[in-house]
Amino acid sequence: MLRRSPTRVLAPLSTEWSGRPSVSVKHQPPSSLRFLSTSRCLAELNHKPISFVRWKAIPHLRQPSLRSHARAIQDAAKIPKKRGRVVRFFYRFFAYTGFFILFSGGLVVAFFAFDASTYREDLSLSDIPVSLSALEPRRGGPKNLPIAEVLVDDDDCEAMQKQKNKPKLVILGSGWGSVALLKTLNPDDYHVTIVSPVNYFLFTPMLPSATVGTLELRSLVEPIRRIAQKVRGHFMKAEAVGVEFSERLLEIRQKDANGIDQHFYLPYDKLVIGVGSTTNPHGVKGLENCCFLKSVEDARYIRNKLCLNLEQACLPTTSDEERRRLLSFVISGGGPTGVEFAAELFDMLNEDLGRSFPKILRNEISVHVIQSRGHILNTYDEALSKYAEARFAHDQVEVLTNSRVKEVLPDKIIFTQKGENGETVTKELPHGFCLWSTGVSQTDFCKTVSDSIPTQTNKHALETDTHLRLNGTPLGSVYAIGDCSTVQNNVADNLMHFLSRLAYEKGKDPKTMQISFSEWRSVAKEVKKRFPQAADHLRRLDRLFEEYDKDHNGTLDFGEMHELLAQIDNRLTSLPATAQRAHQQGQYLGKKLSKLAAAAPGMLANEIFDGDLDAAVYKAFEYHHLGSLAYVGNAAVFDINGLSFSGGLLAVYLWRSVYFAQSVSLRTRILLAMDWSKRALFGRDIMDF
Repeated sequence: MLRRSPTRVLAPLSTEWSGRPSVSVKHQPPSSLRFLSTSRCLAELNHKPISFVRWKAIPHLRQPSLRSHARAIQDAAKIPKKRGRVVRFFYRFFAYTGFFILFSGGLVVAFFAFDASTYREDLSLSDIPVSLSALEPRRGGPKNLPIAEVLVDDDDCEAMQKQKNKPKLVILGSGWGSVALLKTLNPDDYHVTIVSPVNYFLFTPMLPSATVGTLELRSLVEPIRRIAQKVRGHFMKAEAVGVEFSERLLEIRQKDANGIDQHFYLPYDKLVIGVGSTTNPHGVKGLENCCFLKSVEDARYIRNKLCLNLEQACLPTTSDEERRRLLSFVISGGGPTGVEFAAELFDMLNEDLGRSFPKILRNEISVHVIQSRGHILNTYDEALSKYAEARFAHDQVEVLTNSRVKEVLPDKIIFTQKGENGETVTKELPHGFCLWSTGVSQTDFCKTVSDSIPTQTNKHALETDTHLRLNGTPLGSVYAIGDCSTVQNNVADNLMHFLSRLAYEKGKDPKTMQISFSEWRSVAKEVKKRFPQAADHLRRLDRLFEEYDKDHNGTLDFGEMHELLAQIDNRLTSLPATAQRAHQQGQYLGKKLSKLAAAAPGMLANEIFDGDLDAAVYKAFEYHHLGSLAYVGNAAVFDINGLSFSGGLLAVYLWRSVYFAQSVSLRTRILLAMDWSKRALFGRDIMDF
C-alpha cells in the first residue's frame, strides 16, 4: 500500500543493496519500496553511516527536487548533539546580558539625544503686542488704586487673546483646593488669574518626612505656573488684603524692588478664596519659642534646628544637663501631623544618627508627645490609636495624654496633666526643640473678610452654604474652599423657611399647619437635595416620623418638625480640615463653574440674570470621606470607611503608594521614588543648609 505526501521521499525498506536494477521515475515503484517521511529517513540514517546507503535503490532521487531532499537529509545527519545544561545556561546568560547592554546603551544614547534637543541657540525674542492699559492701568475704586483690567500677558498668543473677554475668575491660594479646581476647569471658559504669595503647590501630607531628610523639599513642590498652563491662566505672586464686594474688586499687595508695599485692584466676576489656615495658638504664651509645620520655610527651619542641636551636643564645652536638654524634642499635639513628625524624627535619630555622630547622643535623646485628649490620633478608630501608642511605647517615645500646655519658655515647657483620680498636676519638661501642631485658625485675610460681612459670625473659618458660596456676599460671585471655610448647615432654619413658604402657598398659617407623612417625605427630599451630608440621617423616614409624632395623631405640627430638623442639624459635624476635603471641594467647584459657563449662553438668551443659578445647573456639594492614614515609625495605620488596619513595613509601602498616587505630576512622583531609594542606599543627610 503506497502513502503519498509532498514532503516524503521514496526509500527502500532496508538500506542494504537490493540488487534490483534502476527503475524509471515514470514507472510504478516496486512493492518492496514505500514512501517514508523525511524524519523516518533521518531516523534510519542515524542507525547507519551515510556511506552505506545505496542511492541507486532510490532511482527517483536523481531528479533535482529529490536531490535537494537528499542533501537536506545529509545536512540533518551532521547536526551536532545537544549541549549540556551548564553550556546552555552560560550561552543564554551572555546572550541576555548582551541584549541588555545593547538596550541600555540605546536608552542612554536616546536620552542624550533628547537632552541635546532641549538646548536652544537661536534667540526666542520677537515683537509682542502689549496693551497700554496693562502698562498704565487706570485708577479707581474706593481707594483710587490702579485697576489691573488687562494683564501684560493677555496678548502673548492667539489663545490668550481669545480669553481676554471671558468672565474673570480669580483664585486666591495655591493649595489643594486651588490646584484641584485648576485641573478640573475647562480651559476656554474663563480668564483665570491665580494670586498667591508663593509660586508653587506644596504636598503637605509628606512635609514631616522633609524635616528629617527622608524626602527633599523639591520633591514636594510643583510650580503653580506649570499647573496653570492647562487653563492658560495667569499668576501673580502677591497677597490679597481685602475685597470690595459691591464693586467686585480684590485689593492686592506686593513689595516692589525697593521693598515698598504696592497696592492695586484686581477685578473679578467670580472669586474663589482658598488661602488655607494658620496654626491655632489656643491662647498659650510663648509660642515664639516653638516651631510650626505649615510651609516649606517651616520645614527648612526645623531641619536646620535639629542639626544645630545635634552639633551643639557634640561640643566638649556642653555639659551633661545641657546636652540632655538639647536632645529633648517635644511635640505639642497628637494629631496626624504631630504623630508623623514624632515618628519621622525617631526614625532619623535611631537609624542615621549613629553613623556620623557620637553614640552617646543616641542614649540621651528623648522624644515627647503632649496630647490634650485621652489618646493620640483621637479622630481615628480607637484600636488604631492604641496601636500607635503601643508602637511609640516600643520605640521609647513618651506620650503624655490628658495634658494641656500652659506656657512655652526658651528652655522648658510648662503643662498640666490630669492624674488617675482626676487631680490636675503642673509639670515642667526641658526641651531643646518644640513643635506646635494643635489645630487651625483663620488667616489675617479671612479675618478681614469676615469682619466686613455682618452675617459671618464664625471666628474660626468663613461660613459657606452647601454650594460653597460665601454667606453674606452677592449670590454666585464669591466662593470659599479648603481649610479657610466651613459649610454652614442650619438645616432647621433653612427648612423652616421652606415650610413657611409652602404653608403660605396653601393659604395656611405655618404655626398651625399639620404635616402628613407624604408631605414629610417631600420635606426630607428637599433636605437631601440642599444638605447632602444629612442623607445618612434620613434613611428611615417612617421611624423619624413616628418618633417625633408625640401626640400620635399621624401628623407633625410646626414645633415637632422644628425639633426633628434641629436634631438632624446637631448630628451634622463640621467637615475635617484635611487635604482630601479641599481636593474634593476644588473638583466640585471646577465642574460647577464649567457647567455655569456652558449654560451661560442659554441663560443670556432667555434673559436670566438673577436667582439661584448654581442650584439650577448643579447639585450641592457632598463630602465623601475616603479614609485616614498615618505613619507611626516603620509602621502605618489606616482607617478607611470603617475598615481599620495597621501593620509594619508592608503597611508603610502601602502608605507610600497612596501618597505616591496622589502626587500632582510625573515629575514629583519620579523625585519621590528617587528620594526613597536614596534613603535606602545612603541614609538620610543630617546637615543644615
